[in-house]
Amino acid sequence: MLMTTFAGLFVNKQVAHAEQTYTIGVVDTFAPFEIQNKQGTYTGKNPGIEPEMIRMIAKHEHFKYRYKIMSFNAILQALDSGQIDAGMGGMSVTDERKAKIDFSTSYYKDGIVMAVGKNSKITKMSQLKGKTVDVKSGAAGALYAESIKDKYGFKIKYFTTSNAMWNDVKSGNGAATFDDGPVLQYGIRNGMPLKIVTKQINATPIAIGFKKGQNKELQAKINDGIKWMQKTGRMQKLIDKYTKGSGTKTESSKDRTIFGLIKNNRKALLTGLWETIELTIIGSLCALAFGLVLGVMGIAEGKFWKGLSSTIIYIFRGIPMMVLAFFIYIGLPNLTGQKIPLFTAGVLTLMLDEGAYVGAIVRGGFEAVDVGQWEAARSLGLPYSKALVKVIAPQGLKIMVPSLVNQLIITLKDTSILSAIGVMELTQTGTVIIARNMEGFKMWLIIAVMYMIIITLLTWLSNYVQKRMEA
Repeated sequence: MLMTTFAGLFVNKQVAHAEQTYTIGVVDTFAPFEIQNKQGTYTGKNPGIEPEMIRMIAKHEHFKYRYKIMSFNAILQALDSGQIDAGMGGMSVTDERKAKIDFSTSYYKDGIVMAVGKNSKITKMSQLKGKTVDVKSGAAGALYAESIKDKYGFKIKYFTTSNAMWNDVKSGNGAATFDDGPVLQYGIRNGMPLKIVTKQINATPIAIGFKKGQNKELQAKINDGIKWMQKTGRMQKLIDKYTKGSGTKTESSKDRTIFGLIKNNRKALLTGLWETIELTIIGSLCALAFGLVLGVMGIAEGKFWKGLSSTIIYIFRGIPMMVLAFFIYIGLPNLTGQKIPLFTAGVLTLMLDEGAYVGAIVRGGFEAVDVGQWEAARSLGLPYSKALVKVIAPQGLKIMVPSLVNQLIITLKDTSILSAIGVMELTQTGTVIIARNMEGFKMWLIIAVMYMIIITLLTWLSNYVQKRMEA
């Protein structure tokens, strides 16, 4: 008996030791496949079809995992660059994706449906001629719309989230939208005033994605887990839970008031706010250091340093911040083979983008100091470096302060752009909450007020610093 106990403990220790932790990219907003809770995570009773499926498979196949939340397009790129081990988000298996992505065994077949505004008179695709159709970039609905747009003569407008796309149709800007059937049904059940006017079209398998030729061990475990769930009936029970049963209950009307939304989502909102503040502070400090170097180089003696400063400022001011973020987070790992943490990628993006503007401000502040101050300092025998530090910098700083504080406010607002690569700052937090409750107007009003409060505090700080410097 004692030997059996020791043997059991030994086996359990071996299993625990063998458990490997994988990074899985998960789309930020795609109910009922992914449904974040009030804390912005995929824990709890109803996290959505795929997170609940992964939770069951991981327990059965003895592996651990952590989620990296991002947009669907970012998941596809992160798979290609090796930033994540697997990706999921109601991912359709297509021939185009098979060229760059390996797929698990399919666990579900999902069809596309067309939806229009609740009061729209459109009932078929032939009525779309000359009109604008809304789709989510990279999703199966977008691929289908692109394949038939010439046949039916409509234009396409792309969005990054289903909620923004649906609201565009709701407001009448878009005539119709193509999206996954279960996803649209979930949105309509949760109060989105749209109606589905077609049967499911172009049904395609849904699966988990992996980088081509890699992570074969994880792929095998997930395949084994899917087959186990299908064989035991767990898979169908799980899918029915979210497409027919209690997994898609809506929030009460009390929860949908502004105060109800704040109360129910306060933890997620505060976490997103802190992420925004943290990014702003660290990003601004790094940008200030980078900008000071560029500014000093811009007024240095010798054409080389001036030219180098101007070139760096020109490059990073010319690249859109979103492109820069994707290049750092998705592109660089392809070149270096090293993963870059999401927060680090966000800080680097802010440092390079905002630092270029700070560099121009610093250079302009130094150049605004009367040239006679330089001549007086040099005539007293001060070398260039001491003249800069002792005479020019104190005067230039007074000129720069208003512009630097204004740049700090711009940096705060620019953190929202980092939501494109999956940084869970305040804007991304709002997007995720809206995907769950469909209360776009109220949630964006709450987010806007939060930004206004922070910006007002920064403006007061700016005015205080300026008064102190003038005293």
